[in-house]
Amino acid sequence: MSNSKDGIEDPELQPLISPRFVYRVTAIIVLIAGLTAAITFAGRWFGENLALAGHTASKEVFDIFIGEDHLRLPANMIRFEAQRATSIVERVDLYLTWPALEGYSDENRKLFNDIDAPESLIFLQVSQSTMSRDMSGRLEPIYTQVFEGAPISGPNGLTEHATKATSSYGGEVFFTAERPGVAPYVVRCLKSDAQMPSTSADCQRDIHAGKDLVVLYRFSSKLLPQWRTIDEAMTAFVKDRLVP
Repeated sequence: MSNSKDGIEDPELQPLISPRFVYRVTAIIVLIAGLTAAITFAGRWFGENLALAGHTASKEVFDIFIGEDHLRLPANMIRFEAQRATSIVERVDLYLTWPALEGYSDENRKLFNDIDAPESLIFLQVSQSTMSRDMSGRLEPIYTQVFEGAPISGPNGLTEHATKATSSYGGEVFFTAERPGVAPYVVRCLKSDAQMPSTSADCQRDIHAGKDLVVLYRFSSKLLPQWRTIDEAMTAFVKDRLVP
């Protein structure tokens, strides 16, 4: 008996799934599987790199030359990836845990990513000095000219000075302290505000180091009671990483 009439197959006798359809479905499944694998891999890579957020746990040491000074620094203390190389530069940006003064690692990554603990980090910017005086030396000739009102007592022996709103330091306050045998301590901070919580860099101070370096370091105002310890630690940290 013929299965066709005038060359046309009887639909009742045709296979429910044609080979062409099987090939198409198989190809689609393979494509989807490939895309899924690619997305999974990309997601894992992106997630890991997002978690790092530019940090590195590498302790590879780089030689950094700034003017006449030579610093030797590990990669995990250098804040920006582009600066992690042996090179001659105008400046290098660093970040350290406080009080341990460590660079980024898998063990302390939370300290670098926790915005609710700004007192956990200190930021440094080391560059060639462009001024003959550091912040302590600028107190009398510059800063006292913008102070306004009576000074008040600050944390741990510091004296707080308000500034003229019309000056370039409007919205900031200065904290000073006399130190026997050395120049006064001076730091400037953003005015504290109940609506604006402290950040990791709302206070800053600069000091001279090496042959011709200026070290600008920033920290949370929550750490002001530790001002003396921090200043000594920053001075020692840079000194220890200078190559004679």
